[in-house]
Amino acid sequence: MKKLLELLFPSKCVLCRSILAKEEMDLCHGCRAQVEEQGNSRDRIQFLDSWTALWHYGDMVRGSVLRYKFYGRRHYASGFGRLLAMKIQRQEIGFDVLTWVPISRRRRLRRGYDQVELLAKAVGKELGVEAVRCLKRVRHDPPQSGIKGPAQRRANVLGAYKAVRPERFAGKRVLILDDVITTGATMGECARMLLTAGAREVHGAALASARDKKT
Repeated sequence: MKKLLELLFPSKCVLCRSILAKEEMDLCHGCRAQVEEQGNSRDRIQFLDSWTALWHYGDMVRGSVLRYKFYGRRHYASGFGRLLAMKIQRQEIGFDVLTWVPISRRRRLRRGYDQVELLAKAVGKELGVEAVRCLKRVRHDPPQSGIKGPAQRRANVLGAYKAVRPERFAGKRVLILDDVITTGATMGECARMLLTAGAREVHGAALASARDKKT
């Protein structure tokens, strides 16, 4: 049965969608060579002790993330999770609690899933930790992608999140995940709420980032 499924539904590269060879996993050799990982970022995000991203938000990465986010490719979560977990391990990010930036209830109902929650659970599976909900979105606002300017983006998410069961992370180091970091407004606001609710440190990680392209 497994061989039949592999024949009917062969594994594909999460970036270019080419069929993977037997020795390949998640990414084809071409994409591994062509799509450069983001290096250590020197660009600060307010309220975060540190942050990292797997890739820069370039054309091929952007297309893959949009398919995952808006076009039902929820199965990308396992591959993305493995790749981001390896990046977190290489960066040696110390944390006690793993969580994610939640989407609004309306967007979840429309899409049928929270893509960042799936990503966090996949990362947690690879790292041997449970991803837990620490925040909820309490306001449905226009998507950040349609808003220009750091100040406007910060205003759009201000007060949009609320801590959930802060006893889970009080006095602990929290690692919060997102799919894309653009200006850092969303990640910074989530970190602010976690710190206000008692977190000792907040670190961030994402699949892709539009920030700090020179590093």
